[in-house]
Amino acid sequence: MINSMTGFGRCESSDGDRKFTVEMKGVNHRYLDVNIRMPKKFNLFETAIRNLLKQSIQRGKVDIFVTYEDLSENQASLKYNEQLAGEYLSYFRQMEEKFSLGNDVRVSTLLRCPEVLIMEEQTMDEDELWNGLKKALSGAIRQFVETRAQEGDSLKEDILKKLSGIQKLVDYIEERSPQIVAEYREKLQNKVRELLSDTQIEEGRLAAEVVIFADKICTDEELVRLRSHVVHMKETLESKESGIGRKLDFIAQEMNREANTILSKANDLEVSNAGIDLKTEIEKVREQIQNIE
Repeated sequence: MINSMTGFGRCESSDGDRKFTVEMKGVNHRYLDVNIRMPKKFNLFETAIRNLLKQSIQRGKVDIFVTYEDLSENQASLKYNEQLAGEYLSYFRQMEEKFSLGNDVRVSTLLRCPEVLIMEEQTMDEDELWNGLKKALSGAIRQFVETRAQEGDSLKEDILKKLSGIQKLVDYIEERSPQIVAEYREKLQNKVRELLSDTQIEEGRLAAEVVIFADKICTDEELVRLRSHVVHMKETLESKESGIGRKLDFIAQEMNREANTILSKANDLEVSNAGIDLKTEIEKVREQIQNIE
């Protein structure tokens, strides 16, 4: 199965007065890199979130955004810090005695002092909180995986089309090679005739030179290996195996190596142009493979 590393998922889940929203987006990455942004109260669930994600995703840079709304009336309560208020009063009295000041402290004065009155959020059952979050997270992951699969199908179709183009270029280079040798033999014969005039050409020596040239430009082994790599990549794309991105990238590297050798041996303008086109198409395939999980 072909999955792209690019995807998006979003899901909302309501549980009474509580609302959980999870959004996910992914891009290319060599490994699985997960970045989670969520309210502090959900920090204890970070490991559980990562483990849930790993069940469906193997590679990619994934950003997860979690938002939470609590519309219940008892989500927070006001607390009076009696001990801190007492300390404030004690210091006020010391200042009164020390500096001979009038002590006009009122309740309203104490209320303006930091931390005398504090808002405390009501504690929530962790299991209930996780169940609500998990429902939204699972829905977002499901949509995220679906979009990656859809993008993966498009990538597969495009890569197979490019592989067919690569196969045609390989066929052309293979068909052109004997013609190059024949053209070289003819050029060599004509050149020798011009130099020797009426003197008879030594066919044995001519044949030896042609053999040396043919061996020098021979790309049979490279073409066979390149064909094999194309077939291997097609089979991998059609397989049900998951997480094939690294394998495809390795095959593409080997294809590029063979194309480089073919281009370095080219002693013909048409083969050189075909070799350049070959490298260009392989590079396009590699670029697409970088998007595959």
